[in-house]
Amino acid sequence: MSLKPPKKSDMGKNWMKPRRDKSILLRPEYHLIVTEGTATEPQYFEAVRDIINRQYRDKIQLDVYGEGNNTLTLLEKAINRAKSNPNGYKHIWIVYDTDDFPASNINKTNETCLNLSTEETQYHAIWSNQCIELWFLLHFGFFQSDIHRSEYWPKLTEWLKNIGQGEYAKGRKDMFQVLWPFMDYAIANAERLDKLNEGKPPASAAPGTKVHELIKHLRPYLNVE
Repeated sequence: MSLKPPKKSDMGKNWMKPRRDKSILLRPEYHLIVTEGTATEPQYFEAVRDIINRQYRDKIQLDVYGEGNNTLTLLEKAINRAKSNPNGYKHIWIVYDTDDFPASNINKTNETCLNLSTEETQYHAIWSNQCIELWFLLHFGFFQSDIHRSEYWPKLTEWLKNIGQGEYAKGRKDMFQVLWPFMDYAIANAERLDKLNEGKPPASAAPGTKVHELIKHLRPYLNVE
């Protein structure tokens, strides 16, 4: 192979021009959200999905499934869905309430998500103790009393009526849009609960929720029109 410099007569010819590599096609970041519930949670996160997929489909894409299973079974279904998806998921979010499930199952799901996570795929346990309605309530105020989940609903109705949005009901389809103006306040309140629950496993962190971690991750793409 000759190491001589090119002749002046050859300079400028097409075959002497530097090669331009083809632009690399960037794939979107894929997210899978699976929920224990089949109404309230999927409808809330489907609203998130629709906003993001409509505006940022080339950067990030979300799939949402309401599985109707609890804790460990829910995680197994998420793993199976991830295996069957040809695109591969960067983030897998397991959304579940603690309700009356055994503490061992609640905590085990959280531990398993940590153990399954790799650089390629991260599993997130997005639990709420006792239920996702706590996350909804945090949009209106800071709550640290460990009350039964059934007491959340009348409190939500009271707050919703105060802002002219009627009564709360499980499965209400517009909850994301109604709560959107108070999102930053809810995140701050959830983080305050996190500090109070520091060092506690999910089953003992009452009240507590990790929904804000999912919302914070997606927040840059949530431009509500």
